[in-house]
Amino acid sequence: MASPSRRLQTKPVITCLKSVLLTYTFVFWVSGIVLLAVGVWGRVSLAVYFSLLDEKATNVPFVLVGAGTVVVLLGTFGCFATCRGSTWMLKLYAMLLSLIFLIVLVAAVVGFVFRHEIKTNFESNLDLALRDYNVTADRHSEAVDTIQRTLHCCGVQNYSDWERTEYFTQRGFPRSCCKSQDDCSEEDLKDPSKAKQKVFVDGCFFLVTSTMESKMSVVAGISFGIACFQLIGIILACCLSQYITNNQYEMV
Repeated sequence: MASPSRRLQTKPVITCLKSVLLTYTFVFWVSGIVLLAVGVWGRVSLAVYFSLLDEKATNVPFVLVGAGTVVVLLGTFGCFATCRGSTWMLKLYAMLLSLIFLIVLVAAVVGFVFRHEIKTNFESNLDLALRDYNVTADRHSEAVDTIQRTLHCCGVQNYSDWERTEYFTQRGFPRSCCKSQDDCSEEDLKDPSKAKQKVFVDGCFFLVTSTMESKMSVVAGISFGIACFQLIGIILACCLSQYITNNQYEMV
């Protein structure tokens, strides 16, 4: 049996660790809300770009929403485990944090490795969307129009890509390529020499990938920051569990 003075020294440490871990868990819980918000924001702000990617790539925002939900639930469990001072619950909390950390880390590595494949896939799908372009309610055609209007671009690499499409032989360049809707007649759009002065000449591929990379870098940065933040929780949960175990042992 340990001396009373040693037990008195251990209890303040446990109290301090509990306070720090509770503060951490609350911040971790808030980070789950942030992940949820980032996932929803990514889905909304990048929806038009995701529509021209394979189905697997479009699942990224849903993964973030799912991860945010898990983090919120795990944060709630962490608060309960800390308040109870249960060693097995704290160890389970640390194990779950470690598991999520590894999953986020693997996801980040996979995303980094396959980023060029995503670019290539987007370029081929954008080129296909141009060839199949029509003025009906086709979602790919709507995506092309939205991208060209928003980013002030035309075609894949440049505006001349449209000249190789069936739509161009019938109607010329689409109106979404026009710099000004008021100064862009149908005759101008059917004549490449006149259209060059009326439409955007830069292609959309480079602008789209730059926009996606800038926005996805925000998502990746927040996700990686939260993943690294979990290491603190793992250490705190393990230390508190160990101190509580030692304190119980000393009281025997």
